Amino acid sequence: MKAAWHFRTALTFAILTLVFAAVGWVVGWMFDSPLMGLAALVAVAVLILSFSAIFSKSRALRSNNARIVTESEEPRLFRIVRSVADKAGVPMPEVGVTEEYMPNAFATGRSPRDAAVVATRGLLNMLPDDELEGVIAHEISHVKNRDILVMSVASAVSAVIAFVGRFGIYFALAGSGNNKNGGAMLLVAIVMYISLPIAALVLQMSISRKREYLADESAAEITGRPVALANALVRIEKGCDSPANDYHNPAYSSVWISNPSGTRRSLTERIFSTHPSTKDRVDRLMKIAERYGISRGPVVYDNSADGESDPFFHK
Repeated sequence: MKAAWHFRTALTFAILTLVFAAVGWVVGWMFDSPLMGLAALVAVAVLILSFSAIFSKSRALRSNNARIVTESEEPRLFRIVRSVADKAGVPMPEVGVTEEYMPNAFATGRSPRDAAVVATRGLLNMLPDDELEGVIAHEISHVKNRDILVMSVASAVSAVIAFVGRFGIYFALAGSGNNKNGGAMLLVAIVMYISLPIAALVLQMSISRKREYLADESAAEITGRPVALANALVRIEKGCDSPANDYHNPAYSSVWISNPSGTRRSLTERIFSTHPSTKDRVDRLMKIAERYGISRGPVVYDNSADGESDPFFHK
């Protein structure tokens, strides 16, 4: 199944690359040099990717008020991260904590040797060890699968495509003096203005959702306990739905294991979401559990804050 997710990601990347190449060719056509247009877009994408690769880790930590901690400060979290890293065969990442109320976690870094795994205080207070292990395994799977790099490339390519889409009219006007097809160029620019930003975002979000599914499956493989991760995902979504969750940093919502806004999203936001729905993820994890010979059953969220139990039944 993991091979299928790799294939789907590669296929989406291929489509994104074709769109990128077509956009570069059109920009070059506007200036009577299709290859130069493509080369210019590649150069811009490389610059964006380089900036992202160098500064993404520090920016993610700083923007989410995360601090790197020592083992003496967070012995439980260190023990679980070290155990999962050993099972996954990756170097021990840095360990961070943010005092956010919402239960959540994220990973960042250019490579397995430059990675950090961060958990919120809400997550540490909410989850038992087996479920916390599942969450950490998901984040370390992102590191092992180099998803931070994958999404950095997708983001850089999508950003260039969206930029050209938004400013295509200016490119058309600038190139019309050297091209007899000024009217056609303007028409193409209008189509690009309307369609390219949406197409780039849809493809980028599609890649992101596929990498989330892949990280879930990889985490289940590492721990051998897919139901624990399923339970954790349900608890996390419930916690993010809490009125006490005041997370207001949408620019980094994609880095977390679960969307920080929980289920409180409009239809448009769900269509362009970086994360699959929790129910879809739970369904897939329960199918993995069946392959492991684990009996299916309800995934339960126990709200310890008010003592109520809110079953999330798998059907």
